[in-house]
Amino acid sequence: MISERIVLRFPHRLVEQPIVYNLVREHNLEFNILKAYVTPREEGLLVLELKGQDDDYNKGMNYLTRIGVAVQPLSQDVIRNDARCTHCGACVTICPTGALVLDSITRKVHFYDNKCIACELCVPACPPRAMEVHF
Repeated sequence: MISERIVLRFPHRLVEQPIVYNLVREHNLEFNILKAYVTPREEGLLVLELKGQDDDYNKGMNYLTRIGVAVQPLSQDVIRNDARCTHCGACVTICPTGALVLDSITRKVHFYDNKCIACELCVPACPPRAMEVHF
């Protein structure tokens, strides 16, 4: 069983197509939409968590690529700028998934991108603006 958080970017010609429906129906994948920006006749961006058997997941990814959807891991779009981070911990209390954790011994903030859902709550909460989202 595979579970991945991914970002789908698709061109205007696919905005009104049932892409997620086809992932469920034709490829037996479960989904959770974490974020969506869809502008009819312009473009679309979906942040999804997809789950399924390895073979079904791979076939689903091939389907997306074949129809022209760009797919990338969510971890490429949410980053912490380590040069800016002062490890103040302001982001830790606002993070709903525990992706940002303060180490009680070192007093350093750790960012676990595999837990991040790109909610962007940490961005305005961060005084030095160390959290960046690049969609």
